[in-house]
Amino acid sequence: MKTLKTISALAVSALIAATSYGANYSFTGNLAGDNDVQLFNFTVGAASTVTLRTWSYAGGTDAAGDLIAEGGFDPILALFNSTGQFISQNDDGGNLVAADSVTGAHYDTYLSSVLSAGDYTVAVMQYANFAIGPNLSSGFQGSGTTNFRDVTGHLRTSAWEFDILNVAQASTTGVPDGGDSLLLVSAGLGLILFTKRLSRMFC
Repeated sequence: MKTLKTISALAVSALIAATSYGANYSFTGNLAGDNDVQLFNFTVGAASTVTLRTWSYAGGTDAAGDLIAEGGFDPILALFNSTGQFISQNDDGGNLVAADSVTGAHYDTYLSSVLSAGDYTVAVMQYANFAIGPNLSSGFQGSGTTNFRDVTGHLRTSAWEFDILNVAQASTTGVPDGGDSLLLVSAGLGLILFTKRLSRMFC
């Protein structure tokens, strides 16, 4: 009985440790309109480098291991702290992201920042609907390109795909498209339920 309680306690500790730092989340969806903004909330467990990256413009394999087709709109990411204060934003990832096979442009976004422990918000929107700053409440420029065309004039789709890497947890109004932490949580909860059943059998 004592051994089973110890195993159960270890399972909970392992679950907490696994989900507190270094988890990756992937999200996918569509913007309803050219000037829509999709918000995500995430938590940093300890000071670390957090990477925010889109895959929708040129496509590729996201953090969940899913192959994302190219053809989505030209995205922007804007980062805010827990009080809504603007931290930074990024439009194009340059050589850190792949080139689209049709346009040859590197328009996916790559934003990497050293962040302190705490809660954050990141906004995903279409070029050129930049965050105005200095706060999230200040809004956005409302200058997204018509019908999701990029600056080269190519018609794109309303699709976005977005990774939040190396955080404790992340969420949005949509449903996560996978992510390492979801697998860890499922495995940890399964282990806890299994040890509870064992303890009932032997008590």
